Order: sequence, then structure tokens, then C-alpha cells
Amino acid sequence: MLNRRNFLTAAVGVAAAGTLAACAKEDGGPSDSSSGGSKAITLGFAQVGSESGWRTANTDSVKSAAKEAGIKLQFSDAQQKPENQISAIRSFIAQKVDVIAFSPVVVKGWDAVLNEAKRANIPVVLTDRSVESDESLFVTLVGSDFTDEGRRAAKILEKVLEKAGHKGKVKIAQLEGTTGAAPAIERAKGFKEVMDAEHKDDWEIVASQTGDFTRAGGKQVMAAFLQSNPDIDVLFAHNDDMGLGAIQAIEAAGKKPGKDILIVTVDGVKDGFIAMSEGKINAIVECNPLLGPQLMEVVKKVQAGETVERWIKTKESDFMQDQAKDALPTRKY
Repeated sequence: MLNRRNFLTAAVGVAAAGTLAACAKEDGGPSDSSSGGSKAITLGFAQVGSESGWRTANTDSVKSAAKEAGIKLQFSDAQQKPENQISAIRSFIAQKVDVIAFSPVVVKGWDAVLNEAKRANIPVVLTDRSVESDESLFVTLVGSDFTDEGRRAAKILEKVLEKAGHKGKVKIAQLEGTTGAAPAIERAKGFKEVMDAEHKDDWEIVASQTGDFTRAGGKQVMAAFLQSNPDIDVLFAHNDDMGLGAIQAIEAAGKKPGKDILIVTVDGVKDGFIAMSEGKINAIVECNPLLGPQLMEVVKKVQAGETVERWIKTKESDFMQDQAKDALPTRKY
């Protein structure tokens, strides 16, 4: 898999300017860029889908930032299907867009289409998620360190357990993200790193299954977890939406989320903070979806042939339950 920690700085070539297909969906800004009368940059963006509140905020950020930057946006929603993203990228290549950006559904299976973009001299920018591919096939990654998010989740769970006064063995259920997706793989990896290094004798993952990053998936899988493991102490959910679905299942089973079962989630969407302010989630590890402005800045640099870093990280924080009410009014997504 792409090694996020060892990226080097690389220069980026300028892609040829292209024309838009008449049938393509356009969600861009003015025809001239803000720098003057030069032709606006055309960006093809292939989104994962709309599986969660995080993803919706991410899409809104990309669209609004493109309009603000004067970049013409060709937007495609893959509905969580890699084949749809591949088709969208091929469509962008055919349209001769200036830059392609996408948040890959899964880490594998991109070599062929990325080589097609390379042959067409169209630079590719990854957003949010990484790929398992030749690093020469893309310019940069704009996004979070998912492995570190997993580590942060484990460390904040230590605080949650201490605050709750929990002693002895800890039975953990894990709601994984979409199978094969970078955040699912890396968040699980980071969490397990800390668990194996510091809690080998007292923490145990007794159930782990994908909830596909959806609220419905989280509810369904958590209900099954509780049937097979009624004495679960902790839930670690790879995103807030699965955690919110799991809360419904926990309550339906007659248990109190945040008390009978301690809950740590990742993302930091507003609904997650509401649940945390109500005592139903104990801690949230933030993963910032507002990548649009950073992406547009990178797109402009790429088109101008400027040097960009190989990994542009987002700034994020962690939140305990007692911080939720104060933080809630400032949440932008």
C-alpha cells in the first residue's frame, strides 16, 4: 500500500487544457480564473458516494471551493462502486480535463486507468484516501493519516476507560469501514498497533465486521454483535455514522450507549457531536472532510507546473464527551 509517511516532494508537469463534453455535469465557477482573463482550469472529480454525513460535507466543500476558486468542476458520484469511478475517470480523460482528482472507494485496482491518465498527460490528485499503486501515477494525496487516527482512537479509549472507572479485561467490538478502503484498513491497523503494544493482556477485540460506513450498516451489524457477544464493553466505530446506527441497536437491546457500552468513533460530524453531548458517545477522533480549499490550491499549482508535497495532511483534533457541548456550535459539518 501507498506509504503515506515516506512521501517525497515532486515536481508536477502541466496538463494540456481541454474542452468539456456537452453532456457532462458541470458544477463550476466563472469562465475566467480569478487571476485574470486566462482560461479557467477544468477539474474532473470522482467522489466515492454519499454514504455518510462526512462524505456529504466533503462533497459540499469541494463544490463550493471550486466555485470560489473559479475552477470548472466536472463532478461524478460513484455510489461506492469502484467501477463507476473508473468509468468517470475515463470520461474525464476523454473530455481532456486539465486535472483529475478522486477519493478512491478501495485501495486496489487503479493501475490501468491511472496509466491512461498518464498517457493523456493529465495529472491525478488523490483526495481523502490512498491507493495501492505506482506512486508515479499520481501527483499528491490531500487527506488524513488514517493509521494515526486509529492510534489516536486507542489512546483516547484509555482516557474513556479511566474516566468510566473500568477495571480488568476490556471486550471490544469494532465496526469496520468499507472492505478494502484505505480508512478501514489503516484505522484498524493503527488501533491494533497500540492495543498490541500496550494492552495485549487486557484488551480483546471480540467482534469485528464491516458496516460499510453507513448508519444502517452500523445498526444491523451491532445488533448481530450483541446477539453473539452480549457482554461487550466498548465499541470502536470507524466512523460516526456507523456509531450512530449502533446506538440504535444498543438501545433496542435495552442497554445504555455511553455507559453500558463505551463508544469511540471517528469523523466528528455534527450528529456525532449531538450524540456525544447527550452522553451516548464517549469520544470522537476528528477526521476533517473540508478538503475543498486545499484541493483547489493544489490543482492550481499542478496546472501551473509548480512543486507540491507528496502528502498534504489535514489538521485535526480529538474530543472527549465533556467537550461536546462547547464544541458543538463551532462544528462546520
